[in-house]
Amino acid sequence: MEAINRAFQLSEEGDNVTGSYINKEKIGLKDNEVRVQVKYSSVNYKDALASEKSSRVVKSYPIIPGIDLSGVVTESKHPSFQSGDKVVATGFGLGVSRDGGYQMDAVLPGDWLVSLPKDLSLKEAMVYGTAGFTAALSIEAILEKGIKPEDGKVLVTGATGGVGSLAITMLKEKGFQIVASSGKGDEITYLKELGASEVISREDVLSDKNRMIDKSTYIAAVDPVGGNTLASILSQISYQGVVALSGLAGGTNVDTSVFPFILRGVSLVGIDSVQYPIEKRAYIWKQIETYAKNANLKTLTKEIDLTEIEEVFTKFKTEKVVGRYVVKANE
Repeated sequence: MEAINRAFQLSEEGDNVTGSYINKEKIGLKDNEVRVQVKYSSVNYKDALASEKSSRVVKSYPIIPGIDLSGVVTESKHPSFQSGDKVVATGFGLGVSRDGGYQMDAVLPGDWLVSLPKDLSLKEAMVYGTAGFTAALSIEAILEKGIKPEDGKVLVTGATGGVGSLAITMLKEKGFQIVASSGKGDEITYLKELGASEVISREDVLSDKNRMIDKSTYIAAVDPVGGNTLASILSQISYQGVVALSGLAGGTNVDTSVFPFILRGVSLVGIDSVQYPIEKRAYIWKQIETYAKNANLKTLTKEIDLTEIEEVFTKFKTEKVVGRYVVKANE
């Protein structure tokens, strides 16, 4: 044990989970582990769920949450990294089964790390973070189906959230016409500033939701919502279109039929950013580096420090979050 590590920790107290700001001793490295001076993390919906025992997001408490981080290597027992390297980490067990990004000093397996692209700053990396990584995977799923901007409109649900907001900026960079759906009717200006050409309500997406097949409206969709929203989207996707599904904010059950799949050849692609193979991650981060060059990141970013995390958790739980919250862990 050595030195002191400032962190935000969740602990179990009966049926409740409470947060506290602690000073804990730094731990030593095992083989293939890396010590990272954390510069930034971010707040994601999954992080907020970690503070609720009933969510079962966390394997066991106490734990330092934060499912992503960026920082600088200060010590390494992994052959791929050395002191001074700038790195980024998302997913795997970070902030779920192993202490995550809400600390000044993190120790984690080197196999969870990706070298930061040279034209992407440590802060920009966490403006994107897990949400941006998920959005980028969603865009890749659409592009891999051969869908082009001239093929039609792309729907983005949960558009004011992290995945939705960043997906809009990415699709804009690719030249797509974007329809943004949100339950926050007062955020039209925000969504258009990001790149949406049209903004509709979540109720507009759910209209005629009982139809097994509806009018062909969108060639593709990025959906971090799921539930009834997904069922309605599937019925409105055009021939050989695709839906990239990455979330469950709208529920886990989907009441749909086979008709979108067998009459229109619609593809439903599940997006998993947690276990995505490490050998493929560098490519996705290179795509994010490209997206970041022209994106209006200031519009969607708010910076906080470790002491403000619980307040932001509350905003997530009450659906008051717009854009991205970046956590500054170190100067």
